[in-house]
Order: sequence, then C-alpha cells, then structure tokens
Amino acid sequence: MDIKKRLHMDLSIVIPVVIFAIIGITTIYSAESLLLETNHYALKQTIWYIVGFLAVIGIMVVGNKIILRYTWYLYGFFNLLLLLLLFFGEPINNARCWFEIPGIGVFQPSEFMKIILILTLSRMIRHFQKKYESPTILQEFIFLIQVLAVVSLPSILTFLQPDTGVVLIYLLITFIMLFIAGIRYRWFIMLFTFCGLSLLMVLGLYFFNQDLFIQVFGTSFFLRVDRLLDWSNKSGYQLQKGMTAIGAGGMTGYGYNATPLYFPEPQTDFIFAVFSSNFGFVGSLALFILLLYFDMRLILLAVESKSLESKYVIGGIVAMLIYQQFQNIGMTFGVLPITGITLPFISYGGSSLLSYMLMLGILLNISNDNKKHIFY
Repeated sequence: MDIKKRLHMDLSIVIPVVIFAIIGITTIYSAESLLLETNHYALKQTIWYIVGFLAVIGIMVVGNKIILRYTWYLYGFFNLLLLLLLFFGEPINNARCWFEIPGIGVFQPSEFMKIILILTLSRMIRHFQKKYESPTILQEFIFLIQVLAVVSLPSILTFLQPDTGVVLIYLLITFIMLFIAGIRYRWFIMLFTFCGLSLLMVLGLYFFNQDLFIQVFGTSFFLRVDRLLDWSNKSGYQLQKGMTAIGAGGMTGYGYNATPLYFPEPQTDFIFAVFSSNFGFVGSLALFILLLYFDMRLILLAVESKSLESKYVIGGIVAMLIYQQFQNIGMTFGVLPITGITLPFISYGGSSLLSYMLMLGILLNISNDNKKHIFY
C-alpha cells in the first residue's frame, strides 16, 4: 500500500487544529503569568503537540482497520489501568486520576478511555446490525444490556477516582452513538424517565435530609454534588474571578498576556477566561466561529462516509467535542456547573491533548477512505 496515500492529510481538518495549537500554547503562556510558580506549561504543551502530531502520523500509517481489530484488547488494558489507579495513582486534589511518570509528568488513562470506548461501541453496534437486520425488541434489549455492561465498567472505575465529569462524557458518547445507530426510541424514553426520577430522588435527599444523603452516598459524593450546585447561585471564588476577568475584557480585551486578576486553574479549566480577557468579545467570537467550523466539518465527514462504523466513530467524537466545548465555556460564564472539563486542543494537559491527536489521526484515516486514497 502506498505510504504517501496513507499520509495524505485533509487540510480542512488539520488547519483548524494547527490554529487551535497556536491559540492554546499562547494562551497557556499568558495564563502562566497568573501563577505563583511557573511550571513551563506552554513549553510542555508545545512538546505534547509535537508528540501528538507524530502520533497522528503513526495512526495514519497503521490504519483504522488494524486499530479496530485490537479495540477489545485496548479496552481491557485501559480498564486495568483505571483499576490500578485506585491503588497506585498519584493523589492530586484528593483524586487518583493520574499515574506519575518520572521525568515526563502525569498520565491520565480516562482521557484515552473516551476514544477507546467510542471504538468499542462502534464495533459492538456494527456487529449487532450485521447479525440482526431487523432485530426484535428482545434482541435489542439484550444488546443494550451488553452495552450497559461495557460502559459501566470504566464508568464505575472512573467515578471512584473520583472524576464525575469524564463519566458524564462516557454516558453522552453512548447515548449519541446508540441514537445514531437507530435504536428504538422507546429505550431512550425509558432511560430519560429513569434518569429523571433518579435525579429527583438524589436531589430531594440532598436538599431535605443531608445527613441521610451522606449515609447513603458518602461524603465524597456529597461534596461533588455540592460543587456542581455552586453554579446556580454563581458562588465560588474561581467562578466569580473568572467571570469578572471575562466581563472586564470588553470588546477587544486587555491585550495579550494582560489578564487583570488571578483565578485558580487558568491554564486548564478556565483557559477560556484567560483568552477572553486578553482578546475580548471579538477574539471570543472568532474562536466560537473556528470551533463551529471544525465541528461542522466533522459532521460533514460523517455524512460523506460510506462506512457505518466510521459514522458511529465520528458521531461519538463529535458528541464528546461539542459537549466539552459547551461545558468548558459555559462553566466559565456560570451557566453550567464547574466539572473540571477542559477545552479540547486548547487547555493544558498532555494526556487529554494526546488523546485528541489520536482521534485526529483516526478522523484523517476516515477522510482518506472517503476520498479513496486508501483501500482496505
């Protein structure tokens, strides 16, 4: 197979990522001025981007067909890593989400589990559709139980770290991929009803009997719910300072590297607040347009794809990206709860960035397949 054809890159997808890289690295550098101690985050992010683009090339050389063939092995391996985290993970901010790798930094398996879960579900859905062209309700129910089992394992392990935000991403990915696959709507209605009743029960217990809530769910879960609900009254030091920085930016911002006040985690969770305070409404609008273009290009890629499995993979990736974009930006404005979700391709983080770059490689393979540069 011609290696040049394998490495053909769709510039309509790659160029936005290059712009994201420039925005991310420069904004992270600006955020470093707010920190008491600099850890050279911008330099590290630059290195991770270089590693990421090398990973993209590696994925394109290997091809999606081989990656999908070994998906179940990857699923098992990363679930094992999630389990080991509970015993050997490096505690950071009362959470065990990372392995400490000497000389490199921290490694977060849950970031990679997102893409592995997308690949695993796409294989499951396509296998089910090939086996049953017109499945009965019972056959569909059994399949959904199998999906629930596959999603529950990493969800439980990630929840115990604890990392509720990533668990929500797992569940959203699953919902969107099943919806795209054409599963009967009655299952979604039943799911929404069950989730709604469960949420009402949990919130009712939280608001009316907090002692019993702690006895049933534990102190850790109580604190997570308490943090999620802080956004409703716009309370919290981080949120108030972040919103002030965004509002003070005005139309054109304070200028590069001139964020007027400090707030926690400016290089990760609140990276958008740094960018907005630097470049104001005009810069933020330009970033919104770029994000929208990138998302629409991926949706168009799914429409163009002749492979159902590729459509499901893109659907899961787009669902994850759009959710994280809305969640990260929304929480800096106080319209959504603060969950620690980063802004894809822009926030600092080696594991998260590398996982996005692996996704980029998979997307470029699909694009090449659509254009018949690669024949499997």
